[in-house]
Amino acid sequence: MYLAYHEETKDAAQQRIWTFYEAIKFAIAEDRMIMDNDNKHNNRACRTESISYKRYRSRLHEIVDQVIDECDDDRCNAHIDYEQLPSKTVVIDVLNKLRAVLFPGYFNDEKLDPVNLRYFVGKTVAELFDMLSEQIARSIRHDCFKFNLECTECTERGYESALALLEAIPELQRILATDILAVSEGDPAAKSYDEIIFSYPGVFAVTVYRVAHKLYTLGVPLLPRIMSEYVHGETGIDIHPGATIGERFVIDHGTGVVIGETAEIGNNVRIYQGVTIGALSVPKGKIEEMKDQKRHPTIEDEVIIYSGATILGGDTVIGARSVIGGNVWITESLPPDTQVLIESPRLIYRKKGGIA
Repeated sequence: MYLAYHEETKDAAQQRIWTFYEAIKFAIAEDRMIMDNDNKHNNRACRTESISYKRYRSRLHEIVDQVIDECDDDRCNAHIDYEQLPSKTVVIDVLNKLRAVLFPGYFNDEKLDPVNLRYFVGKTVAELFDMLSEQIARSIRHDCFKFNLECTECTERGYESALALLEAIPELQRILATDILAVSEGDPAAKSYDEIIFSYPGVFAVTVYRVAHKLYTLGVPLLPRIMSEYVHGETGIDIHPGATIGERFVIDHGTGVVIGETAEIGNNVRIYQGVTIGALSVPKGKIEEMKDQKRHPTIEDEVIIYSGATILGGDTVIGARSVIGGNVWITESLPPDTQVLIESPRLIYRKKGGIA
């Protein structure tokens, strides 16, 4: 009886194993069938997507032809020539390298110490000479061809102007030191020269202005404006490289400041955010004759101009030691030691639910 029971139990176990095995085979077969169907679907989808991609991409030829055929001097601005324009990317790189030389140790990645300083400055100045001379030559050559000017030996001028800018570095450092000192003396929030050099947008904008202005005075086209508009985009401060600005110049906060091409600013001047030292609107048809005229104000020494003030006109002179209050509009000259303020407006204070 025991043997019969044992044989029956063994047969039942084998049957259960066989049933389980068959179930696994069925599941595997079912998975394979699903995978085959998915692969067929994916293959169809891939082929469809590939055909669609080719169809759309083939239309790019038409777009390219339209862009080229429709673009001429009357309908779009293009520079398709054998002579290259200056590179904005390289000009920005030049500014970064110049800042690293003007303020050694602040804007370079590697550590500077008394041992490697001469190597770093020598290497960077050599790189700057090559980069500047090429970009300056490109700018001069572009103007020669565009305006049909007489040859002025653009390559030679590139070398001369690059060298002149590099030779001016010690003087630029001296003037920038006066700007930074003036910031420190007038801003209680400034904790150190380090903080001012690293983080003050006004110092950044003035640094680039002083470099661009040097190139402007050397008669280099294009590059000064590329530099000034780059820092304009970075800081919101718009200083034309043609403006003349004295020492100890401070732009506090800075966003929205505009200083025009023919503006003249003396020593120890401080201006705040939103100040415009600009030109009056030029009458239609008078643009060409106004280009060589003074169109922007003169700000004499030790003037303070508070936020939002607008001073316009080439004949407008703000006398020394004057204080221009916020949000004023000035188109006439002021004698020295003048204070200009807007009369305080009448303020209305309300509480919730009624007038105080």
